[in-house]
Amino acid sequence: MVTKQKKDEGAQFVRYFGPLLDALRALGGSAKPDEAVDRVSANLKVPDNVLNETLPSGGSRFRNQVAWARFYLVREGFISSSKHGVWSLTESGFKTSLTHDQARAIFLKWVKIFQQQRKQKEASEPVAEKVAEGTGALSQDYRDEALEMLLSLAPAGFERLSQRLLREAGFTQVVVTGQSGDGGIDGFGILQVNPLVSFKVLFQCKRYAKSVAPSQVRDFRGAMSGRADKGIIITTGTFTAEAKREATRDGAPPIELIDGEKLIDMLERFELGLRPITTYELDHSFFNEFKL
Repeated sequence: MVTKQKKDEGAQFVRYFGPLLDALRALGGSAKPDEAVDRVSANLKVPDNVLNETLPSGGSRFRNQVAWARFYLVREGFISSSKHGVWSLTESGFKTSLTHDQARAIFLKWVKIFQQQRKQKEASEPVAEKVAEGTGALSQDYRDEALEMLLSLAPAGFERLSQRLLREAGFTQVVVTGQSGDGGIDGFGILQVNPLVSFKVLFQCKRYAKSVAPSQVRDFRGAMSGRADKGIIITTGTFTAEAKREATRDGAPPIELIDGEKLIDMLERFELGLRPITTYELDHSFFNEFKL
């Protein structure tokens, strides 16, 4: 039985169906997930207290809800199902605007489909049930496991993992200095943009589940002052809305922010600690039209 809390959770992400389509349309029809989420937030003027709310796993609840909206819009055929890190509108999605009632109708339609599929499966707790109820994080258990693994690492181990990740991303001369107590600087590297241009980048690693505050961004910027062209903060947690604004504040050296979600995205991209497995599931909706 679906509880009132679960229904309320479902209603929360349904409200982002139309705004997500609008955001992608405004961005030219496609965007990176962070760009799409930020545009939805800006268009709806989502308050900081909502943006800063986290799930029990430590991820952003708002981002998770927009991702759930994308999940249903993919099922409805309005957003491409591409898994290459870009959310893009289909031809029908580009032409579609949704009211809340229309979004709710789509949600209920797919709840019914998932319930029918659930009856046809004998698994103890199929993915379809979690999806139909619209609760918790997206059904990607490996991401939760990866985050738990990252949190279990010793600080020095997390710094070395960050070092490896930066090397995979194209940095050279990456050195970990975390044991030196160097004003919050855990390491540095060189990013070679082209044969003539390179940047020295300092990085800081924060291995915890809570959110990074703007004061921590300011402290890191102060520690890197006059020593590098750019900074990166890597965390297994999240960044508050205020911290994100501080990182891109006008007149101050920019600081790139990599939260737990983006960190796992990078592990996926470079296949570091995550091995891709190809599998298939039966698409009942495809065969239904041939049963008539």
